[in-house]
Amino acid sequence: MRVDVVGITEFRLPDDVPLELDAEGPEALAEFAGRACYESWSKPNPATATNAGYLRHVIEVGHLSVLEHAQVTVYIRGISRSLTHELIRHRHFSYSQLSQRHIPEGEYVVPEPVASDPELAAQFTAATEQAHAAYEELMTQIESKLAQVDSTARRKRARQAAQTLLPGARSTDIVVSGNLRAWRQFIAVHGTDQADDEIRELAVVLLQRLREVAGNAFGDFEISTLPDGREIASSALVTEG
Repeated sequence: MRVDVVGITEFRLPDDVPLELDAEGPEALAEFAGRACYESWSKPNPATATNAGYLRHVIEVGHLSVLEHAQVTVYIRGISRSLTHELIRHRHFSYSQLSQRHIPEGEYVVPEPVASDPELAAQFTAATEQAHAAYEELMTQIESKLAQVDSTARRKRARQAAQTLLPGARSTDIVVSGNLRAWRQFIAVHGTDQADDEIRELAVVLLQRLREVAGNAFGDFEISTLPDGREIASSALVTEG
């Protein structure tokens, strides 16, 4: 699994607004949006004079709508299609996913606790190889029955039909854009011990990457390690699930 931040919101302060900021990009925009509600440009409260303090207060009181103005786009690679089936249920994100129809070859993501058990891993590999062989055989037969169709169209139609046999463990890549509030909600829901292992791992990695570009908006989250070595992400300030 690899997650790269490939885009963030740019913020431009209007030249007639007397506001001094100690942050940039997504964090600055979120603070500006909040202060614009009351035109509190002078920062009279020391506790909220910094961007970190201001965004923490926003999170504490649940004024999370200001976080919706700022977006972060990530490129996620090496995750299973089973995971993306869960990921796309989050309707506040925007997605562009690798086409299995046009890119038929790929690896399989071996889930835990299968990957750490040689016997289970061998059984898993055998099952995926069998499924892939069935896919290849079905595609060949479909192509032979569509001999009268143009070769390019025939190949696409055969692949499109045969790919339904491929397991959900098929590796895929996806570009995802979301606002800071949506990312917080995703991490809060899927960063817990109760979440599926792969999506929990993704939530933790996403938190690490998002902190690199908007750390103050995720300053309340903590990453901790369970006795079995798995990592989880949680926050005592999260007010919505």
